[in-house]
This record gives sequence, structure tokens and C-alpha cells, in this order.
Amino acid sequence: MTVHSPGLVAPELIPVAAPWITEREGDLCREAALTAWGPDHYRFNRLFEQRFADYVGTRHAVSVPHATAALHLALAALGVGPGHEVIVPAVTWIASVAPVSYVGAEPVFADIDPDTWCLDPAAVEAAITPATRAIIGVDLYGSMCDWPALRAIADRHGLALIEDAAEALGSRLDGRPAGCWGDVSAFSFHGSKTLVTGEGGMLATSDDRLLARVNTLRDHGRPPGDRFFQNTEIAFKYKMSAVQAALGLAQMERIDALIARKRAIFGWYRERLAGMNGIAINAEPPGVENSFWMVTVVPDAAHGIDKFELMARLRARNVDSRPFFSVLTDLEAFAGKPAAARFLPAVPKGRAAADRGVNLPSGYNMDEAKVDLVCRVLADALGIG
Repeated sequence: MTVHSPGLVAPELIPVAAPWITEREGDLCREAALTAWGPDHYRFNRLFEQRFADYVGTRHAVSVPHATAALHLALAALGVGPGHEVIVPAVTWIASVAPVSYVGAEPVFADIDPDTWCLDPAAVEAAITPATRAIIGVDLYGSMCDWPALRAIADRHGLALIEDAAEALGSRLDGRPAGCWGDVSAFSFHGSKTLVTGEGGMLATSDDRLLARVNTLRDHGRPPGDRFFQNTEIAFKYKMSAVQAALGLAQMERIDALIARKRAIFGWYRERLAGMNGIAINAEPPGVENSFWMVTVVPDAAHGIDKFELMARLRARNVDSRPFFSVLTDLEAFAGKPAAARFLPAVPKGRAAADRGVNLPSGYNMDEAKVDLVCRVLADALGIG
């Protein structure tokens, strides 16, 4: 199928993401810039961390520069290193997997569920070897992994369970928040996320010993409370600034409103896309409350279009979009790691979404009229009359 010149064009570019910032964020950031120095330098971080831990249901939260740092710290604190393997989803953003290489371990890709786009527990079980030390599950686009099944697998084999909840703040499974299911979890506050600090992230855990190890590793190997710069090992520098923490704290003050808005935006899309043939969207299975960070569409193969062509057609109509994450073994970055894919089927179940999926505009700037326009543009781009 070939779609020629656009029949419908948005009057101005509709961005794929946009934060929701109020005067309160500006006021707290200004206060932090003026006062968070000397003995008071960590005040905003401490308040942000405590409120965040309370929200996700863990005893501890540690503010870091980004979710990648949280995953790196988690693996290092768990003692994962050379000679070890970590099972990861075959379809996700590379940041979920790169920290495995940072610590010298090998990522082992397992297939994802074709509906939830999260790690398939059966594929995880099949990928376990004597070298396996951890499982990283990713709550992709706000969806939730089958955490009870992954927990059972991890416990049965004595493995660490890491929850990458970077995209799922506000999602719930069986009433429990994303971020409380693993031994340790990671969140992102990138400018496109549900809660933003520009860049930034959070590590969450209820393990006191793991927390102590993380706090040493993230400050150049200095034990917490050290004032004499007596480093006990070579480690990392992974801290968040007070101004970023103040921004995050202000966002946490209205986290329920942020999540409600995301769900409302998805609801508008769901109503309009329900009548569009050959389109799959984000799943919300029984027991899951999805925060819908990104609204995602996966056209059937019958539409004859891949994600990059669909993005180009949307862009020509003044609608921005993002591609669904790739099957990681397709990327040049993993071309030299054939062992990473040794348990993947020839055609992973996640390939349909990875090849054809596109994230539609999902920012807080969206209203019902803009959603309606994007859906009509999508239909035009796909040639659906």
C-alpha cells in the first residue's frame, strides 16, 4: 500500500512528549538554588527520596543522575560481574541492558509477551544457566511484568530480581506499585517521562544492606558519613543535584494528578482507536493499572508499513512520534555478542511490535481535541478511509 501526499495536516507540530510544570516547581527550584548549600545541601534530595519511597512502597529511595545509573549501581551492589549472565528482555531501550556490560557481565536476551510487551517468564526460565546471576524485567511503556512469576523463578534459582520501572511510575499490579516488586528497582525522570527532573532517576529498595552498598558505590567508594575522604575502593559518582530534587519534589506533590492525566489521555485515544481496524494498543490485563507513559500503536502486517515509514508519514502531517524499541540483537551495538541471543527464537514474539510499533504524542499538552486530530492523522497516514 502506498499513501501519497497528506490529506490531513495538523496546523502546527504536535510533539510526542511534554512535561507539566507549574509555578510550584519554579518556586522550589529557586529555593534550592538559593539555599541548598553547605550543611543544608541534601535537604531537597532527602525530602524527595522519602516521599518517593513512600509512594512506591519501599523503605528506601536514592536519587541518582538517571535510571541507567540506578541499574548500574544495582548490579554492582549485588556483586554481578565478569563471568556472570543477566537475563534481559530482547525488546527494550538499550539503557536497560547496557549496565550489564558496564559491570563486565553478559546480557542474555529473552523474548517478550506480544500483548504486554514485557519479559516472558517462560522464556526467562528457558534462558537460565549456571552462570545466571540476575533477571532484569522492564515495565515497558507503563505496562507491568508478571512479577509474581518472575519472583518465583528468581527465588527457585537463587537469582537477584531487578525491576526497571523507568517508564512505569504510577502503574500497579494487584494493587501494588511498580518499583516494589524486585530486590531493587530503577526509575527515570527524563524530560519525556511521567515525572520529570530534566535528567535524573531513582533507585528504590527495601534491603538495608543493599542500600549501604549503593551509598558507598555512588560516592567514589566513600562510606556514608565519611568526612575525611578516605575512599575504600574505586567506585562511581552518581548523585542528583538539589535543584533537580526540588523539581522532583514539587512533581511528587501532585503525582496523583499526573497519573490521572496520563490515564485520561490514553482513554481519549482508546475511544477513538477502538474503531480503527488492524491496530493494537497498550494492554491493560486484569489486575494491572497502567500509567500509560506512552500511547503506542502497532499496525497489523496487512497495512504493509514499518515503524520508520509510519513515523515519516506522521511527520509529513505535522505529528511527531517515536519508534517502538528495537529487538536489541538487530542493533549494531550487539552485533559482536552472538551468545546474548542464543535462547531467542528465530522470530521473537516481540518482533511485530518492534518492527511496526510507534509511540503517539502522549505529553501533558495533549487535550481531547488534539488526540482526536492525531487519530484522524494516523488513519490518513495508514490509508484507512
